[in-house]
Amino acid sequence: MFSIYSLPLIMVITNVVSHPFWVIMMYVISGIGMAGIGMGIMHDANHGSLSRKNKINNLFGKSLDFVGCSSAVWKLQHNVLHHTFTNIDDHDEDIETPFFLSFSPNTKKYWIHKFQHLYAWIFYGLITIYWVTAKDFLALRKYRKLELIRDGKTFTKEIFKTIFWKLFYYCYVLVLPIIFNSVGLGWLILGFFISHFITGLFISIIFQLAHVMPDMSFPKADENNLIHSNWFEHQLESTSNFSPNSPVLSWFIGGLNYQIEHHLFPNISHIHYRKISKIIAQTAKDYDLPYHVNENFFVAVWRHLKMLRTLGNMRSAI
Repeated sequence: MFSIYSLPLIMVITNVVSHPFWVIMMYVISGIGMAGIGMGIMHDANHGSLSRKNKINNLFGKSLDFVGCSSAVWKLQHNVLHHTFTNIDDHDEDIETPFFLSFSPNTKKYWIHKFQHLYAWIFYGLITIYWVTAKDFLALRKYRKLELIRDGKTFTKEIFKTIFWKLFYYCYVLVLPIIFNSVGLGWLILGFFISHFITGLFISIIFQLAHVMPDMSFPKADENNLIHSNWFEHQLESTSNFSPNSPVLSWFIGGLNYQIEHHLFPNISHIHYRKISKIIAQTAKDYDLPYHVNENFFVAVWRHLKMLRTLGNMRSAI
């Protein structure tokens, strides 16, 4: 994955390819590689499940910083908030959206949501552009207020680390190509955006197929900030698998088609998900608990689209 991501960029930086078509193709391939790094390497590493050795996990977890995003922010948003409070409004940031999108039946609805099943895909493609620009800084400030980052020195350190990695990223992905490639500024910026659109679309779809689906649970916390099911039951109620019989897809996305197994056992390497899925499915059946799975990737995408349409046509719950 690192080769798929980096070699096309090296070819652009060194001016090996300078024709507009081939420059764009290099960014397309690089975007696919960046998605693969995020899902197949970084995700496991930042869960501590890529290796038994923490140093290796920390090293490969930094691959997220290498592509312009903060691994520290990811760990707080994904490992702490998303995995603990899956599909719970005001806690799980994965279902917190700008006003023009709605991923939960519990949020305020606007007329524009009726069309979100048509336009959401555009914003999926733009998500990593937001990540490599503003999101990390806004998130760090938010987590400081929430006391997820309690130490002021740690907060300041993460701000400077984030600035450093983003400058480093923009240097090799844009500045060096602008200096050394003869294709022209416009084509390089276009390639940059296409690369991110591909990455964002890949990653967004994969993660949305796990939780923003029909039959998923979106519980409201009560006045004591509690939900009325235990954590294991809640993960089964709010998570769905897809394409369990596709080894190529499973390899590329780091086993994230087995989201139930990942949510129940986030510290286990994804290479074991397929085997333990049979045990979990049978156990869920034995205890009359849900085990959601879509056998086909494209069926899952279609059902997600239908869920977006359903959410968009709901009346406001607040």
